[in-house]
Amino acid sequence: MLRGRATRHDTAGPGRHRLLGDLPREVGVLSAVAFAVALGFGFVAPALPVFARHFGVGRTAAGAVLSVFALMRLASALIGGRLVNRYGERLILAAGIGIVAVSSALAGLSRTYVQLLVLRGIGGVGSAMFSISAGTLLIRLVRTEQRGRATGLWSGGFLLGGIAGPAFGGLVTTASIRAPFFLYAATLAVAGGIGLYQLRNTPLAARDTPGAAPPMTLAAAARLPAYRAALGAQFADWTANGVRSAIVPLFVLDALHRSPVWTGIGFLTVAAVNGAVLLPAGRLADTIGRRPLLVGGCTVAGGGLALLALPASLGGYLVGMAVFGLGSGLLDVAPASVLGDVVTGRGGTVVAAFSMAGDAGAVTGPLLAGRLADAVSYSAAFAGAAVILGAAGLLGLTAPETLGRADPAKHRRSRAHRSA
Repeated sequence: MLRGRATRHDTAGPGRHRLLGDLPREVGVLSAVAFAVALGFGFVAPALPVFARHFGVGRTAAGAVLSVFALMRLASALIGGRLVNRYGERLILAAGIGIVAVSSALAGLSRTYVQLLVLRGIGGVGSAMFSISAGTLLIRLVRTEQRGRATGLWSGGFLLGGIAGPAFGGLVTTASIRAPFFLYAATLAVAGGIGLYQLRNTPLAARDTPGAAPPMTLAAAARLPAYRAALGAQFADWTANGVRSAIVPLFVLDALHRSPVWTGIGFLTVAAVNGAVLLPAGRLADTIGRRPLLVGGCTVAGGGLALLALPASLGGYLVGMAVFGLGSGLLDVAPASVLGDVVTGRGGTVVAAFSMAGDAGAVTGPLLAGRLADAVSYSAAFAGAAVILGAAGLLGLTAPETLGRADPAKHRRSRAHRSA
């Protein structure tokens, strides 16, 4: 019944976009959704702490409006995974984006700090629903030999939106402290509309797909060394990025004695190298395998932070940030590709736990870095994150390569879904 549409998933016809190649059309759709979501978040990110201070609270309370979003993502992830297993990816993706959109618009109308804090927490729940459903759909739509490239494109959508958003968000904030929240809601509405309309004929996004394998349980996934390695790399990568975000601005001021302009240059260096490596890393993951990129990403990113732990110098800082960006780019592809290789059926809770590993790192990184920087030094903070990355790399060494080792029946079912 859907055969005419489904064959486009596997055939690079004359209308195929050059960037997608033989990837399913839905990969481009999900990447566009990711861009719109990240763009909107970039609009509101510069305004959040400033808006919180508008209610007369201190710096710690202002920072809490950022932390509560990640904490509620972490707390609600497993529930989001169960909802995906029960109702399907497309519905939960749209519902999650809708929750973030409505809560953002209401946050822009907040009259008290408590209202702002609560609404940001509700937005975190919606964000978890979106990211888990999108991630589950992405890894189920593509074949094993396409997964690295698909993950690279999806991560690229987030990266481009995350770069463009803050630039415009800062300008909007100067005009109105509330306007970015409404712009965020608008971009989310666009993202949700794209998801609902463009994914309406995707068989795998349906609630009940004929002949589908039962959902993979978290207990079954946890017994797989490759899945544990993916969790470890995801946690380490997000921990390291949390350390970078929390400590580098202070390091530039206190250790390098430079203006905040150099913080922006360093962050731009990371983003530029990260973006440049995503698509090549995806191709490598689909050819030489996931494990070399996972181990290499942990090693290279850890090496970049180790350079920052050396005696402070502007040149060392820029080189360290570039090296870190390279390793982080590899880690944007490899762990998610491993996840896709090991998941069978609709593994919403398995993907949710993977998402939780990242959120746990995002919460842990700044706290760990702040504690080490206060008690010891900035060098200790960077070195601590490098050690965590090194441990994740060692865990990756003990895991088997997953490229080409997935259950053949899984891919027979996937092909059947695409041609149903």
